[in-house]
Amino acid sequence: IRPTTHWETSVGARAFSGFQDCFFRDRPMDPVRIAVVGAGVVGLSTAVCISKSVPRCSITVISDKFTPETTSDVAAGMLIPHVYPDTPIPTLKRWFRETFDHLFAIASSADAEDAGVHLVSGWQVFRSIPTEEVPFWADVVLGFRKMTEAELKKFPQHVFGHAFTTLKCESPAYLPWLEKRLKRNGVLILTRRIADLWELHPSFDIVVNCSGLGSRQLARDSEMFPVRGQLLTVKAPWVKHFIRDGSGLTYIYPGTSDVILGGTRQEGDWDLSPDAEISRDIFSRCCALEPSLHGASYVREKVGLRPFRPAGVRLQVELLAQDSQKLPVVHNYGHGSGGISVHWGTALEAARLVSECVQAPRTPTPKSNL
Repeated sequence: IRPTTHWETSVGARAFSGFQDCFFRDRPMDPVRIAVVGAGVVGLSTAVCISKSVPRCSITVISDKFTPETTSDVAAGMLIPHVYPDTPIPTLKRWFRETFDHLFAIASSADAEDAGVHLVSGWQVFRSIPTEEVPFWADVVLGFRKMTEAELKKFPQHVFGHAFTTLKCESPAYLPWLEKRLKRNGVLILTRRIADLWELHPSFDIVVNCSGLGSRQLARDSEMFPVRGQLLTVKAPWVKHFIRDGSGLTYIYPGTSDVILGGTRQEGDWDLSPDAEISRDIFSRCCALEPSLHGASYVREKVGLRPFRPAGVRLQVELLAQDSQKLPVVHNYGHGSGGISVHWGTALEAARLVSECVQAPRTPTPKSNL
């Protein structure tokens, strides 16, 4: 647990409190007022989970950017989890399974098209036999098996591979779908830039920090840094199966209308402008895996900054204090490039931590679940 922080209330904080009066002075019976900071896939899904599991609360989602302007909107959206150094594999597997089950239910429902969630089958191929031939998530995805010799002939530079069916979650559809659910549940959506989490006191009783890369400032977390990702979207309707190089750096992910080609991992790079040379390199690497892409028509380039933290996801309660005033903050950030794969699992866990804070609102106990 990070030490209790004593922060000065800024002019912006006083202004924010006044701004919030119009929302809360007419609702004195609401026992718990919860602010969720951040409107990417982690923030919106966390707000949904809180609205379902915490009774009699008012929730406000606050962010300076909403879809289609978030980092999540750029994500390729394939459910293939990443390992986080500080997260035990059983915990990570639970997060992934909860996320997979949640999205699988959507993919099997009438909401599938609106939510942008669908099953996709394909291959993960390796140039050498990996140390771990069967990954921890093999029994969560569908139909996992080693590739046959006949299948590997399609990839002459590769000697080993996995075949399986997983889910693709298309954020430009999924995020608006989550927002609609929140509004139906009475959650307020507020576009505002927060400079300091203490600004939200005393307008809110509990703050949930899902600000991703913004946690560098908001959580005073100097370990957070961007990993720049650039990708292309092309029209290639004949490509029906995903193909992913074992390194995860080169991938071909077919969606409902476009095919996503990637990618890059550029640590510490804040540049959001597409680089034409990088695009040519991505296209060349993807064509080496799937030569038919030479016939694809170009659509556009996208760049996103993954919220990377060396230790991985921070999912814990911190108690901020100023004079005799206290503000419980539930942190849920640092998902790096694996946010889509575990977003629902971490949202459920964050909602459980919020529930614990609600049950002891006057004496919340900082604790970590990890």
